[in-house]
Amino acid sequence: MAVECMCREREMTVTLSGELDHHGAKQIMARLDSRIDQELPRQLTVDMSGVTFTDSSGIAVLLRAQRRMAQLDGSMTVINVPVQAQRVFRAAGLYRIIRFL
Repeated sequence: MAVECMCREREMTVTLSGELDHHGAKQIMARLDSRIDQELPRQLTVDMSGVTFTDSSGIAVLLRAQRRMAQLDGSMTVINVPVQAQRVFRAAGLYRIIRFL
């Protein structure tokens, strides 16, 4: 799983690619936590256009990022969600909690 972070003027975009499963979820969460703590963004955008598969680990990653942004009084948006991931997130009810475009 590759994670690319780009920050500009307290807006952070995180681009994920590859399989988002339990093997890489802890590393992704640690990297996101570190970058959020470093940059203190007001807006976090998670671009999932490169994600080829996700399971419940993807839910955990997004919920953790959402919780961290809420602690900073910031907001989070998830974009370019592949169909397979949409099914997982809808089944978990994430569309009621997190803003998806």
